[in-house]
Amino acid sequence: MTQTGPMTAMSKQMQECVNACMATHTMCEETLSSCMSMEGGPTHMRIMRALMDCSEMTRMCADMMMRRSPLSAEMCAMCARACDMCAEACMSMPDDPQMKRCADACRRCAEMCRSMAGAAM
Repeated sequence: MTQTGPMTAMSKQMQECVNACMATHTMCEETLSSCMSMEGGPTHMRIMRALMDCSEMTRMCADMMMRRSPLSAEMCAMCARACDMCAEACMSMPDDPQMKRCADACRRCAEMCRSMAGAAM
């Protein structure tokens, strides 16, 4: 799987997905920082794991799209799954405004990544 020829400009859809991934990465890191100051049990640990997974997946997904990796579509599909899981985990604390903002960012990113996973890159 090698790329040949000159790099083409990133499509508007891809740029928007990269932006959503980076925004979600930032939001997950901020939420993870907020979580570290909370008391928690098993639910808290599940949320933190989901935040870490989502943070890494969104960053990697954006990186792969920016360099036009031939694996981008598959990465976008995995990223959407990680974002869905993170949104669900965050919504286990629906009264926490930071968790709600993070879940919203994750849902937006998941939607865009699913769209990119089905698009030719």
